[in-house]
Amino acid sequence: MNKCSFGSDNHSGVHPQILKAIERVNEGYCFGYGEDGYTEGVLRQIEALLGNDCKALFVLNGTGANVVSLSSFLDSFSTVLAPSCAHILEDECGAVERFSSCKITPLPHIDGKVVFDEVKAALCFGDQHKVQPKILSISLPTEFETLYTREEIKALAELMHSVGGYLHIDGSRISNAASAMGCSVKEITYDLGCDVLSFGGTKNGLLIGEAVVIFNLKKNRKIADNLCFVRKQATQLYSKNRFIAAQFEAYLKDDLYLQMASHSNRMAKYLESCLREKLGGKIQITRPVQTNGVYLSLLPLSDEAIDALRKKYIFYIWDNRTKEVRLMCSFNTQKEFIDEFIEDLSKKGLF
Repeated sequence: MNKCSFGSDNHSGVHPQILKAIERVNEGYCFGYGEDGYTEGVLRQIEALLGNDCKALFVLNGTGANVVSLSSFLDSFSTVLAPSCAHILEDECGAVERFSSCKITPLPHIDGKVVFDEVKAALCFGDQHKVQPKILSISLPTEFETLYTREEIKALAELMHSVGGYLHIDGSRISNAASAMGCSVKEITYDLGCDVLSFGGTKNGLLIGEAVVIFNLKKNRKIADNLCFVRKQATQLYSKNRFIAAQFEAYLKDDLYLQMASHSNRMAKYLESCLREKLGGKIQITRPVQTNGVYLSLLPLSDEAIDALRKKYIFYIWDNRTKEVRLMCSFNTQKEFIDEFIEDLSKKGLF
């Protein structure tokens, strides 16, 4: 095991308080499949955090959360609109399309953010030969760890609602977004018109488990009532739900989820400042640094120099043409590791 990784916040371990929470519920017996009072109580906590006008259920992972979230709103002839870089398009092996039998329509984006006018142009209805737009899926933060403004999210929700559609937010890193925007999760989801949220945790210190949250129950009551059946068919109903519930209880207590996200965001900003200070004339930062990811071009380095760096540090090359790489920070990333990376990157022999 490496002492640290810039490859993904999924590479980090589990926060000690989360492990303790799992251990605390690992005794005795209780009903399975989430039919125990403890799990129901934690779900009510999540719903209260998000404004109470919602229904939450636990699933196993992020792909499952997106499959269950989106499939709940779709007819077989529907299409999901999403930026062309969306996780559901690029990194989930066609799971949404296979499970829902629905096409995902890719749209242009800028640093991961879908373009309002492109969404509007894609809202074409009535032609029996074409799939019908039903829901827009955006990620917050985006696939490039950038942020929509609250105004942008609200405008997209209102646009979809104006044609009878819906807005889904892939929130695998929603805590990072809330921390960076200085808002609660409710203020960047429910308050802005989001219909369904994939509420992530495993990228931010959990062992296993995410939540699916359906908002606006007056409008979406039937969808919320059917959510448990969609989850079961999608093989996302975990028999020992109390172990997911225990993690979320600890996650929410004293805002641990925001504390962890804030740390990873700060480490990304620290990494950015070090790069600009020590390598500003040699290394180009290619995307805005708004949450816990830093994108930069290693174009000045030879392939051999990059390979040498990757033997010591884990990171992914995002674009081979420009040698753009992604450096992700986690809840347990330390400044000392960043300093060591910057020192190695600064060595004259690399350039």
